[in-house]
Amino acid sequence: MIIDSPVFAAETDALLKLFANQPAGPELDPYESLLLDRRELPDPDLAGTADSRTRPCDLQIELPGRTLEARVYRPIQTAGRTPVVLWLHGGGFIGGHLRDIEYATSGIAAEGNVVVVSLNYRLAPENPYPAGLDDAYETLEWIRDHRPELNGDGRIAIGGQSAGAALAAGACLVARDNGTPLPDHQILCYPCLDLDQDTASYRLFDGTFLSIAPGRWSSTQYYPTGELPATAVPLRAEDLEGLPPALILAAGRDPLRDDARQYAERLDARLVEYADTMHAFLNFPAVLSAGRHAVELIGAHLREVF
Repeated sequence: MIIDSPVFAAETDALLKLFANQPAGPELDPYESLLLDRRELPDPDLAGTADSRTRPCDLQIELPGRTLEARVYRPIQTAGRTPVVLWLHGGGFIGGHLRDIEYATSGIAAEGNVVVVSLNYRLAPENPYPAGLDDAYETLEWIRDHRPELNGDGRIAIGGQSAGAALAAGACLVARDNGTPLPDHQILCYPCLDLDQDTASYRLFDGTFLSIAPGRWSSTQYYPTGELPATAVPLRAEDLEGLPPALILAAGRDPLRDDARQYAERLDARLVEYADTMHAFLNFPAVLSAGRHAVELIGAHLREVF
């Protein structure tokens, strides 16, 4: 399914132009630049704000040897127990923060009538693969064990954006292969599911907000050397049998567009592609109507499947 609108292309062009016209920052090495980016707060004029129909609450998730930050969004109008959705932000496995995506996480909670747990998982280069994946997988188990305090009804979904979508897909593979309970559903938004892929969308759109060019600094910080396990690059999994059904969102002007298309072909998945829209559009809902539409679509999808 392709969703198109006359405004998608114009809004994307305007945002890309805004980014291109920003003054250059100081000359820094990649790690110093990353630390600076991590401290930058989201601009509400681009990122929007949390949905007032939810009650956000910060909590700490205690896992073996570490404590993770999370923010829980509960729909105000819902008194009974609901499904719980674990959500993972994007950021190339090295950046991103739950505060960057509050419009999406709170909106999904309100529109989907679900509890959303938005997680700050560990990042490379301090914590390379499989740290973030372990966090996603073990937080699923934590959610099952803490269902009463989350007001969950036992049904669980996992979802995320870009790198977070890759972790969600990888966590489902880990659960299947370990024989532990799987989520009931997965939601993968413009997922990064391979490395150094040579696809049509890479050749057409690399550098349109995102670059996935081989040898990029971020990938060398995250991925292990040698042969990559399927849990790091889910598109290389030999089979996808037994995995939860999925909603997969793609962006038409994204170098990762074909990752989403190929995974959807192999999985029991509903694929929705936003034409003429750039990668990470859910991070900029205040200026990209595709982002606002996608939050409503994800919410409606969750109401349907649950």
